[in-house]
This record gives sequence, structure tokens and C-alpha cells, in this order.
Amino acid sequence: MHLGVPELLLIFGIALLLFGPKKLGQLGKGLGEGIKNFKDGLSGSHESKPADPATPTSGETKTPVEEKK
Repeated sequence: MHLGVPELLLIFGIALLLFGPKKLGQLGKGLGEGIKNFKDGLSGSHESKPADPATPTSGETKTPVEEKK
């Protein structure tokens, strides 16, 4: 089975109508992260990253002036 451009556009259009642009973006992001985690799991990579880059890690502290930037 081969999906061409018209078929992919039709699928995307239906998904856009069903979920809306905001929810569709969140679904795409979640799907991308899931695929990345799956690939990392297959390769044996177990590096963990903080969920929020703005949060201090390993003794780092941020002053209120740095947080406003």
C-alpha cells in the first residue's frame, strides 16, 4: 500500500477537523517524544534530562533577575 501526497493531505485534514489545531499539535509532540523514547530504549541510551530546562539542577541556583530574562 502506497500513500501519496493527496492521501496524506486528506488524512491530515480529517485529523485537523476531529481534533483541532491546538490538540493536533499536542498529539504530534507526544507522538514524536514517544518515538524518540522508543528509539532511545532500543539503543540502550538511558540519559535523563530535566523536564523543565528552567529548573535548577545539581546545585545550580537562579536569582530572580536571571529568571526574568
